[in-house]
Amino acid sequence: MVWINVILQGVLVGGLYAMFAAGLSLIFGVMRLVNIAHGDLIVLAAYLALVVTETLGIGPLASLILVVPLMALIGYALQRLVLNRTLGDDLLPPLLVTFGLSVIIQNGLLAVFTADSQKLHAGNLEVATVRLAEGVYVGALPLLQFIVAVAVIAALQFLFYRTPLGRAFRATADDPAVAQLMGLDNRHVFALAMAVSLAVVAIAGVFLAIRADFDPSQGPARLIFGFEAVIIGGLGSLWGTLAGGLILGVAQAIGAHLDPGWQVLAGHIAFLVILAIRPEGLFPKVRT
Repeated sequence: MVWINVILQGVLVGGLYAMFAAGLSLIFGVMRLVNIAHGDLIVLAAYLALVVTETLGIGPLASLILVVPLMALIGYALQRLVLNRTLGDDLLPPLLVTFGLSVIIQNGLLAVFTADSQKLHAGNLEVATVRLAEGVYVGALPLLQFIVAVAVIAALQFLFYRTPLGRAFRATADDPAVAQLMGLDNRHVFALAMAVSLAVVAIAGVFLAIRADFDPSQGPARLIFGFEAVIIGGLGSLWGTLAGGLILGVAQAIGAHLDPGWQVLAGHIAFLVILAIRPEGLFPKVRT
């Protein structure tokens, strides 16, 4: 029963990692852009939620009503005004620009909010538990977090394959030049993709802020977990990203159960083992 609880807790944490990774997977799938600032944008969303909750006196989950559209607007402006100028055959310019953006976000948050740790408080939701079976209990917050992660992945999958916007995403991803000839404004489509990505980032940032303390320096760690989940699942595969997050979460939970110092290391080892066995990931996106 102990191991069931350990694995279950790992699965629930994996849902959060999947949300970290979903935006990365979407952006890479649409425009082949590796966003080094992704983790720092998650932390930025957490601080936006902190400002909204303290200013308006509302709960952290209610703050999503404002934080999600704000992050989407930031994503659209960032892509339209900055990142579109870096896209091309050379992968180095967007890497350098997003690295610089990462440094700017970290230092900007440090200047405004200092290095002190912050946390969002969700009241009774943080301590409430749900009984699944005899001797098996889960926290209401991690369970909600997992349900939201699955819903987000399902919504992105529907958006990508069942909507006109999704067809535009796929067209520009497959051949930007032909998409442009067919009347699509690639710059606008890419900006919309980044807006969707940062809307997901906003949800991940709020749940991160409720789950644990956060500070301006935590972005790179969130980025690593997101990258590992994406690569384990397979580049461009949204459901694969969910699977990658779950595998990473379960590996960390097992490592922490064996020895608290092994938690993060166990996740990295699982990542390296899968990468060695299947370099393309478990569920790579097949291009026809």
